[in-house]
Amino acid sequence: MTENPSLSNLLKEERRFAPPVELAAAANVTAEAYEQAKADRLGFWAEQARRLTWATEPTETLDWSNPPFAKWFADGKLNVAYNCVDRHVEAGHGERVAIHFEGEPGDSRAITYAELKDEVSRAAHALTELGVQKGDRVAVYLPMIPEAVVAMLACARIGAAHSVVFGGFSADAIAARIKDADAKVVITSDGGYRRGKPSALKPAVDEAVSRVDSVRHVLVVQRTKQDVAWTEGRDVWWHEITRKQSTEHTPEAFDAEHPLFILYTSGTTGKPKGILHTSGGYLTQTAYTHHAVFDLKPETDVYWCTADIGWVTGHSYITYGPLANGATQVMYEGTPDTPHQGRFWEIVQKYGVTILYTAPTAIRTFMKWGDDIPAKYDLSSLRVLGSVGEPINPEAWMWYRKNIGADKCPIVDTWWQTETGAMMIAPLPGVTETKPGSAQRALPGIAATVVDDEANEVPNGGGGYLVLTEPWPSMLRTIWGDDQRFIDTYWSRFQDRYFAGDGAKKDEDGDIWLLGRVDDVMLVSGHNISTTEVESALVSHPSVAEAAVVGAADETTGQAIVAFVILRGTANVEDEGLVADLRNHVGSTLGPIAKPKRVLPVAELPKTRSGKIMRRLLRDVAENRELGDVTTLTDSSVMELIQSRLPAAPSED
Repeated sequence: MTENPSLSNLLKEERRFAPPVELAAAANVTAEAYEQAKADRLGFWAEQARRLTWATEPTETLDWSNPPFAKWFADGKLNVAYNCVDRHVEAGHGERVAIHFEGEPGDSRAITYAELKDEVSRAAHALTELGVQKGDRVAVYLPMIPEAVVAMLACARIGAAHSVVFGGFSADAIAARIKDADAKVVITSDGGYRRGKPSALKPAVDEAVSRVDSVRHVLVVQRTKQDVAWTEGRDVWWHEITRKQSTEHTPEAFDAEHPLFILYTSGTTGKPKGILHTSGGYLTQTAYTHHAVFDLKPETDVYWCTADIGWVTGHSYITYGPLANGATQVMYEGTPDTPHQGRFWEIVQKYGVTILYTAPTAIRTFMKWGDDIPAKYDLSSLRVLGSVGEPINPEAWMWYRKNIGADKCPIVDTWWQTETGAMMIAPLPGVTETKPGSAQRALPGIAATVVDDEANEVPNGGGGYLVLTEPWPSMLRTIWGDDQRFIDTYWSRFQDRYFAGDGAKKDEDGDIWLLGRVDDVMLVSGHNISTTEVESALVSHPSVAEAAVVGAADETTGQAIVAFVILRGTANVEDEGLVADLRNHVGSTLGPIAKPKRVLPVAELPKTRSGKIMRRLLRDVAENRELGDVTTLTDSSVMELIQSRLPAAPSED
């Protein structure tokens, strides 16, 4: 048994899909971009920065004199909100719809760029009236409503950094984030609509604010008209303060390195980790990648990213990237199964959505619900499909292509993180011959590779750790208030290389496949096996809709593979032969070493509000330990259901 075996490369994928001829002929970005960026990486990014409007054009592209602290376009000045709103109005596109808002109860409104400019200007004046100044921090705790985007842009307009907290987090989580950022104002709402009923938000803010000293005002958007507790002098209605403001507001230009936002990564223990992003480099890369990876044509496309504003995907690919590019987009408040399981496809049909960006966990849920649901809707407007959030199983990728994309839409599977700020690895829809399940290669201007424990690049066909070897414009600048933690967390594992904790492999062509968090790698009889590959093998079985795999301590093999599976509607949970069939299927797909010791059919899997599977809790169950923290789960009762099924005897060969 080797001391530090590299990640085993088990799953083989032979299917290939060429770009649609018509899309390739008119693609925004061609294969030339890779060559251009390779020949002059910094020149390439300087050119992308010129897609923005600068008050002072930068002459310097990258300052890497004090690694790992990067400065991009440092002598340039710009206003992010101006780039996302005003310049489109000035260019004559004021009547173009910026946001088609679809509320969960069925209410809708269309907001043009001219209207968005007025809303953002009013909100900027309102924040100034409440004492917010350049350099201050503002916490935002809102549902998926247009005011969330307006609030972020209003902060950017006046040079205040926003800290958006996902609208499902507890008072504890809000308080910790307000305290760490020393936020002066909190923007929230009475509530939002979720699963067919109003869900209150302000009580959690009231409780959080009672525990901190920095907050002077709570600005409250009226959405559900629920009764709310009110603190006179502190609490202010959004509609009352904004409607009396002028729609004329002159945006100030700030340094490219001026802080734009802090976003706290969820799921960490102890002190929250505030990821700091700045302005010029971040906007350059989010705007470029949105334009390149989705092949966005702002005059004709209708784009829909289904993420929540509280995650980085909502920051980069709802607020900043699309609006910087003058896109028309859909924003949906609710869940995909309210009031029925066809809601997403009804929305695609209603607005003629052409570009859809969603998560593998949602795709696997749609698979579980059945092919007949999307088949009822006209999805012919779609031309590009995107995937984000975690590695996508090849079979989920194929289902997405066939049932949503009519076997014609290219799928762009994107790898990036809160820390990277924007997409890093993804196919280009007019260039790449795509492979189900692979993010494929680093985008033009990005340098990524896979290394072993000794930091040597692995050969094609090998597995190891994904690292970024050159700085990139949208990279995090530090962890808010903790430079040392920034260095220790991301730059200490491999010298001069950024490592964020993901395992990856290179296939025979050198394309990159993500294997999930290194924490989710199992050491079985001396082999490092990725949970992602075993899950993908299980999902490729016709009876399985979704799978989560963990390694549980085992006296013989070090760790044993335990699989939790959600079956498709037609499969029978009580079928004794099915468990054996699933184990053998994994064995024949990946090899005997990867065969799960136990397979447990379950009704649901424990997931966070962002849709990530909490494998840590499943490991607790598999090892008969007391459960860890379940507060971030969407539904904590899921764990009781899983535990109730546990007495199933381990399957042995």
